Amino acid sequence: MIAIKKLRERKGLTQMQMADALGVARGRIAMWETGKSFPRAEMLPAIAKLLGCTLDDLYKNEKEVI
Repeated sequence: MIAIKKLRERKGLTQMQMADALGVARGRIAMWETGKSFPRAEMLPAIAKLLGCTLDDLYKNEKEVI
């Protein structure tokens, strides 16, 4: 899930904007980006839609994200 940060930045979103769009706390986004926690499975489609990527892209590491 480390790719979330790179995908978020590519979309030009701040952690706060992403958190607001998904209805979670900003700290939760930070934890996802560092791998300290992971989003619930039911949130993955919304995250992918927001970031304009596939579910598979969310599982790539930063170096694999094109």
